[in-house]
Order: sequence, then structure tokens, then C-alpha cells
Amino acid sequence: MKVGAVIITMGNRPEELRALIDSVAKQDGDKVSVAVVGNGSPVPDVPEGVRTVELPENLGIPGGRNVGIEAFGPGGSDVDILLFLDDDGLLARQDTAELCREAFAADPELGIISFRIADPETGETQRRHVPRLRASDPMRSSRVTTFLGGANAVRTKVLGEVGGLPDEFFYAHEETDLAWRALDAGWMIDYRSDMVLYHPTTAPSRHAVYHRMVARNRVWLARRNLPLPLVPVYLGVWLLLTLARRPSGPALKAWLGGFKEGWTTPCGPRRPMRWRTVWRLTRLGRPPVI
Repeated sequence: MKVGAVIITMGNRPEELRALIDSVAKQDGDKVSVAVVGNGSPVPDVPEGVRTVELPENLGIPGGRNVGIEAFGPGGSDVDILLFLDDDGLLARQDTAELCREAFAADPELGIISFRIADPETGETQRRHVPRLRASDPMRSSRVTTFLGGANAVRTKVLGEVGGLPDEFFYAHEETDLAWRALDAGWMIDYRSDMVLYHPTTAPSRHAVYHRMVARNRVWLARRNLPLPLVPVYLGVWLLLTLARRPSGPALKAWLGGFKEGWTTPCGPRRPMRWRTVWRLTRLGRPPVI
């Protein structure tokens, strides 16, 4: 299986980017091709042979990654597997690409693999980086219903069948949107604790737009993908959970503004999942009401 890697960058972490590319180059087996997308910025110096695309404006995380997909042909069709890696991450092991090849070859229903993210200093994996409700044991691999955007592998047949990431989202929940569409098409998603991306421990709220985007895109996610009766249930649960977490005044104001924006602005095409997909999500431990 041919493997490619997509990395988007704002051009502000050249040393980390180079280290990541070096970790990809050291992967066992056939060479992994790399495409680096400058998302509204020039691409820093990269090794010879790395494909580069420089965008005149920041298209956001999903938009930038979609451009990276097309660097490998329509829908990424020049390769069989695409790795999506954060530019300040680092592949911890040299066998990750080979493990991906083996996993996809062994399971024809497997469409997406979510890697384990670990802090390079402590080895700790944050609970939010384990894509399931029972997140206390990050060393347990399992079937899951979503994946981590900057540490994953996707079979390009999935992208050809259900499309790429939702450009409109810009930041937050774009992975779950793709995951739900993939699951509705019959694909499965695995979380693999032995496929590790080193990444410094951070808080998602470091992004200035975090609270607004999370709320807006949560509404868009439901409007685009859920059967109509589940939309108010799903969003009502998340509203209550947000209030129960007692966010600060400014954070709550931004969140409520984003929640309103999600209802009043276009969210892209609506393709509600089938009820059997709702049941599949429920059996996997994540019913689409939370």
C-alpha cells in the first residue's frame, strides 16, 4: 500500500516541522511521500522531494488538509493511505506506517485509524485525546466513533466515497463530521495505542476562537448529519454539559454566540445518517446524543 502524509503549517514552527518530516522519512518499509501546505503562509525550508503548496489565505484546518489531499491526486487517489499529522508533532516509532499498512490490509472494513497522542516529556496522554467516552485507559485500543485530526491515517477510498473534511468548519469537530459520514457508509474506525504521535500537552482553549467555533460547529455537525428527531436532543445535552462545566463569563458569552451562529448560518449540505448508523454508534458506546 502506498502511503502519503499531509502536514499543514502556518510557517511559525520550522524546527518542529523539519523534525516531523524527518520522523516520517525514517519510517520502515516503502518511502512515505509528504505534502506540506502553507496555510496562508510560505512553507519553511523542507527536504528535497517534499511536495509543497502555498495558499494565499488561511483556509482553516479542514480546508488546508483538503488541499493537502489533492496534492496526491483527486481525492488522494495516487496513494492508498494518507497520514494527517500536526506540524508540531513527531512520530514516536519507525514502524507506524508499516502498522497502518498491516491494519488496513488485514481489515477491509477499516477506514480510519486514530493514533495515540503522548507528551514527549512525560509520555502522558490527555483524556481528551482518547476518542471514546471510557477514556481512563489510553493504552487500550478499540473501535471508536471519531478520531484525532492531527494524528491519524485514512484509507483514501473513504475520501473518494464520502468526500473530504468540511471546509466550512475552519476549526473544531471537522473530524467527527467525516467520521460520521464514513460510519454511515459502512466503514469502521480504530483507536490504536501502539501508533504514537508525540505532541506537547496543550489546552484547546489556547485558540482565541475556541469557544465560538466549538459551539457553532457542534450545531452544524448535528444539522448536517443527525436524523431530525435527534438534533434537539444532541444539542440540548451539550448545552447542559457546557453550563455544568461553569465556563467563565467571556467563554460562555463566546460559546452562546457560536451556538446561535450555528442555527442562523448555512452549514453546508445536509445528509442525515441512517438509523442503523445511529444504532452502530450506540453499540460502539457513543450514541449520537452526547
